[in-house]
Amino acid sequence: MLLGDILAEARTSSANFQSWIATCDRALAAEVERAAARQGTTPTGYVRMAMSDFNRFASEEDWATLTSSLKNTDDPGTTCLVAMVHWRLTVSGCSEHSFGGGPALAGDKG
Repeated sequence: MLLGDILAEARTSSANFQSWIATCDRALAAEVERAAARQGTTPTGYVRMAMSDFNRFASEEDWATLTSSLKNTDDPGTTCLVAMVHWRLTVSGCSEHSFGGGPALAGDKG
């Protein structure tokens, strides 16, 4: 499977991500809900934003970590989504545009 295929699978899965993660990792689901509320979006919107921001702003090291994690999974789309959401929740962005520890919103330059 090519990375583009994995990203397409992740995009398709983003609408179901919150219900899936609420079953598998309630703490992460709650964190996504809080982050989405702070930014005035839905959890699905937040997940899609996380994907977009990762694609645009993640470092080479972040990408290397992601691609390494894909080697050991039977579900690359979900693994990709979880990694991008974790990245979005923990990465520091421009202090002027950062919301609660997350990076600048997609499109913001800082």
